[in-house]
Amino acid sequence: MPHDAADPAVPVAATVILLREGPSGPEVLMIERPDRGSFAGAWVFPGGKLEDVDWTADDEPEVDVARRAGVRETREETGLSLDPADLVTVSVWDPPPGLPLRIRTWFFAASEVKGDLVLSPHEAVAAEWGRPEALLERHGRGQMTLYPPTWVTLHDLAGQADLGSLLGMLRLTGLRRFETIARRSESGPVLLWAGDAEYGAAAVEASARHRLELGALPWVYTRSV
Repeated sequence: MPHDAADPAVPVAATVILLREGPSGPEVLMIERPDRGSFAGAWVFPGGKLEDVDWTADDEPEVDVARRAGVRETREETGLSLDPADLVTVSVWDPPPGLPLRIRTWFFAASEVKGDLVLSPHEAVAAEWGRPEALLERHGRGQMTLYPPTWVTLHDLAGQADLGSLLGMLRLTGLRRFETIARRSESGPVLLWAGDAEYGAAAVEASARHRLELGALPWVYTRSV
């Protein structure tokens, strides 16, 4: 719902896409959540909810608070240190209406990482660096669990020859907003975003698509706008 972007009742979280140059191109750090709690068993980017310690003023822009929260959560979960000023704002996600727990999540990207990777056992049971394309292929074979925001983010990161090109693409694209609506088609669940003909918020071409089809593996993402 559009008003969710300013609704104080909707919890807010931050997650950080950690990037590095790998032997075959850009790689991203993924951590596997324990088989309990939020996102049980899923592979995710480091992150978590905003806490009181992340705020410096009551009227501070939410994105700035989220940036600090992402740095704090990354340090707590992986032992890696970041400078908030180095984070590139990538996207913000609002989940579909009707879920029992709805969390608005800010996604940031960073490549200037310091420290050694040391996982918090309460937050992650495994971690690995991987090419976005390879991670999506594993998900498509049913070999790893991803949630839609993570999947779409990896899809957007794929196809870049090197880290510099990837970071340049993220800066050029700027902030992307995903206010999600869930539907069901003959083939199964579908998530829709602004620009899709069935989203309903604005007049677009009948053939316009911005959706993720979840009915079977591999998932299918279509963005024609």
